[in-house]
Amino acid sequence: MTTDSPRTPTVVPDRLQTALKWYRIAAWITGILLLLLAVEIIAKYGYGYEVEMFGDQGLFALVPNDTVQAFNLSQATVIAHGWFYVVYLFACFRVWSILRWPFWRFLWLASGGLLPILSFVIEHYATKTVTAIVVDLRGGE
Repeated sequence: MTTDSPRTPTVVPDRLQTALKWYRIAAWITGILLLLLAVEIIAKYGYGYEVEMFGDQGLFALVPNDTVQAFNLSQATVIAHGWFYVVYLFACFRVWSILRWPFWRFLWLASGGLLPILSFVIEHYATKTVTAIVVDLRGGE
């Protein structure tokens, strides 16, 4: 990547590397929460159970839908993923805005939080791409 290209911004490699680190952390947490969410959805809508925590049946228990008496881990997973997806979008936005990529690249990064496993795949390719840009900006260290 050369700095005389009209689409290439003046990028500070350290700032980009920090944004990439936070993006990677957010991608992994989002991916794990999304996998848990997929399991919760299958348990709830496929089998009619929710996960109860700290209830009468022990630390974790599968109980029929709408009968949770203690901490509803199923609902907590849904809420945690929803809020953390916002954090993930912010991390995607930071990387995207530092590099001033086209908008489709932001959509590409953001789509990682929509399907199970996809965040891990996109994080791998995004890290590879951004790391190559950082190395190029530093003069091929």
